[in-house]
Amino acid sequence: MNPIELVSPPAPLERVPTVRARIGLVAGGLGTYWSQFPDLLPTLKKSASRISARLASLGADVVDAGFVSDAVQGGAAADELRRSNCDLIVLFVSTYMTDGQVLPIFKYGGAPVLLVCLQPGRSMDHDNFDTGDFLAYAGFAGLPEICVGLQRLGLPVRSISGYLEDERAWAKIEKWVRAAGVAAALRRARFGMMGHLYPGMFAAASNITATSASFGGHVEILEFDDLRIRYEKVTDQETQEILDIVEQCFEIDPKADRENIRFQSRVAAALNRLVADYDLDTLAYFHFGHDNEIHQRLGAGFAIGATLLCSRGIPAVTEFELRAAIAMYVTDQFGMGGTLTEGQALDFDRGVTEIGHNDAVDMAITARKPLLRSLDVYHGKAGGGVSVEVGMREGPVTQFSIGELANGKLRFIASEGTVVPGPHFKIGNTTSRVDFGCDPADWCDAWSMSGSTHHWSMGVGHCADEIRILAELLGIEYVRIQP
Repeated sequence: MNPIELVSPPAPLERVPTVRARIGLVAGGLGTYWSQFPDLLPTLKKSASRISARLASLGADVVDAGFVSDAVQGGAAADELRRSNCDLIVLFVSTYMTDGQVLPIFKYGGAPVLLVCLQPGRSMDHDNFDTGDFLAYAGFAGLPEICVGLQRLGLPVRSISGYLEDERAWAKIEKWVRAAGVAAALRRARFGMMGHLYPGMFAAASNITATSASFGGHVEILEFDDLRIRYEKVTDQETQEILDIVEQCFEIDPKADRENIRFQSRVAAALNRLVADYDLDTLAYFHFGHDNEIHQRLGAGFAIGATLLCSRGIPAVTEFELRAAIAMYVTDQFGMGGTLTEGQALDFDRGVTEIGHNDAVDMAITARKPLLRSLDVYHGKAGGGVSVEVGMREGPVTQFSIGELANGKLRFIASEGTVVPGPHFKIGNTTSRVDFGCDPADWCDAWSMSGSTHHWSMGVGHCADEIRILAELLGIEYVRIQP
């Protein structure tokens, strides 16, 4: 799937780049063969070079640790890979080799391992091949032994077999490369939390230590005063720049409160300062406040600013939902975008589930320009003002939630569906009509019982397999909901 893009976005809304995976590539074969069959090693090295080029074409930075012919070279390759701080090690099983040659790589290479067994062509030329030609196809001979080596070390076994230009195999490899890049992004990310939990919404509360233990990264704890002092310093020019973006990117209801739009634009400029000052990749926020004082007004003034951040690939989510923000960050790093979602209603007449939220949206994946509609009250929250109303573009989508279990561990939950046309209510919310290929009540029950938190991410395209691979790389439980 190609990364999503806004249609002719203004420069301030250019999306943050995705993180490139650092892939360590090492090839191996039995060194005894080289003197016996002089043409074999050059053939295998040519295949290894092709694999390196294909990995780079998938958006990876490749660290080539060379060709391992014995255990000594395996140890040297392990040292190089560990120093290179790789996100994933791809071991090219080019011909038969012993597991002892590569055990140092498995044990000391410092990254998860993916075995690839890609022979030169679709089949051998049986009438003309000699033993040396055959051995270039003999990766399968060593693959079971190497898998046993991983198993005995207590490590996960992952293998993809095929031939060098086998697009089926490369589609599988690409998913691992993409997932490794997302794991790397999470490890370096900075997740902001500002304000407090929505009172009583205990399921949305996150164990910050568990978050860091599962993903890496850093959780930055902020106060609403961190936003207030930046709001007070926003200039009229900064506010006008946001207003200009609003005119380009939103449809504005004729009855919308223009003064509130200006206020929210100033809040958006302050949010830009906050995100830049703390180098944030996500922001989860919430605040009730009292009697229309500044903190309450700021807490009710996020719709425009949060939408602009989400549309840059910096998820900003209400109700202090850290894990939902991280889920949106994950789907965006996979090139799917991500918009905040929760259950809304079930349409049994049309067999679809209606899901969405209020407050913000990722404009890169909407069906049209979002509408700014004024609301007297934000239901369940303090204050009112303009809110965002739109649905996702029609086509395939993936729901992704990060649950936190009774034992404190996390669970990845994914489900694929299709956004379909149909009626939408006009209450200043994002709403999409999703067909999950089953009775909507069955999907509702299965999703609700999965351990999903209150909010989750919806991204465009089908990406459940990539999320499963990411869960495996991170050592997180994975559940797919597809009744």
